[in-house]
Amino acid sequence: MEAVVVDAGSKLLKAGIAAPDQSPPLVMPSKMKLEVEDQQLADGAVVEEVVQPVVRGFVKDWDAMEDLLNYVLYRNIGWEIGDEGQILFTEPLFTPKTLREQLVQLMFEKFNVSGFYASEQAVLSLYAVGRISGCTVDIGHGKIDIAPVCEGAVQHVASKRLEIGGVDLTNLFAQELKKSNPSVNFDTSDVERLKEQYACCTEDQMAFEAIESSCQPERHTLPDGQVITIEKERYIVGEALFQPSILGLEDYGIVHQLVTSVSNVSSEYHRQLLENTMLCGATASMTGFEDRFQREANLSASAICPSLVKPPEYMPENLARYSAWMGGAILAKVVFPQNQHVTKAEYDEMGPSIVHKKCF
Repeated sequence: MEAVVVDAGSKLLKAGIAAPDQSPPLVMPSKMKLEVEDQQLADGAVVEEVVQPVVRGFVKDWDAMEDLLNYVLYRNIGWEIGDEGQILFTEPLFTPKTLREQLVQLMFEKFNVSGFYASEQAVLSLYAVGRISGCTVDIGHGKIDIAPVCEGAVQHVASKRLEIGGVDLTNLFAQELKKSNPSVNFDTSDVERLKEQYACCTEDQMAFEAIESSCQPERHTLPDGQVITIEKERYIVGEALFQPSILGLEDYGIVHQLVTSVSNVSSEYHRQLLENTMLCGATASMTGFEDRFQREANLSASAICPSLVKPPEYMPENLARYSAWMGGAILAKVVFPQNQHVTKAEYDEMGPSIVHKKCF
């Protein structure tokens, strides 16, 4: 049986049998609906409660995570109890050791896997574009990870995790839409769809400031029939990544964060890192974002301007969205056949701590 690759994000879980040049077969929301008894209602009525197992990249509810993986592996992937296979997980930057150990323990003790491996998302994303060195800027649903990678190893001292992500941009977009459409009640799912459809970047800060007076309004009908007007709001989502003050943060923009991160790595690696910069995450696919990022990079104070990696032609167009999963599929084809993974015998002998020795 081929190995399964799982990339569990805050918003979406990507999973499937390792196929290096394909998108993940399963992409689903990373949430569970639980039926709980409401003591305040008569007759102990049952109500639905939505649980998010993963919050800003890290697992927060292990019971819900177990239920989610049970659904994914047995009902979707096709595992059978007593005949479970090997599994590889992607891991976000700065994952605490305790969470790593809890995951390997869950896999061996609850799911009875025959082999386990985990690798950091930054490394895997670079594998997906044929690199072992470079710098990833991963804009996730709940966080932004900036990670320099040298010869397949994340430089943690120089890496940065920013506690903002797509969910914060969605909230910003909702606030701005509400200002222009005060009588409309926006559902979060509607705002998410509107963001994906309309959000875009201007070519620079001057263009963003000029858009205030020149933006043409566009009318949009929501699923419930309400009609809204979208104007300059569509540009503020992307601009917030270059001007975090829009989000109320006293911090530098994303390109400056990248350059300062790389500056903390030995200078001999600067060119190799900056000239192999990769943008990851659904937000990176925003219209105009890549061009704006490169434009800002060309104007940066760095002696070596960051330049973006172009994905191989044989990889899917949506590579930025699923790069960690695709890189995981590539790695799975190596670590399991070459017995570099954690085996059941090793886990039984050493316990969960074996994961730090074998995987990182």
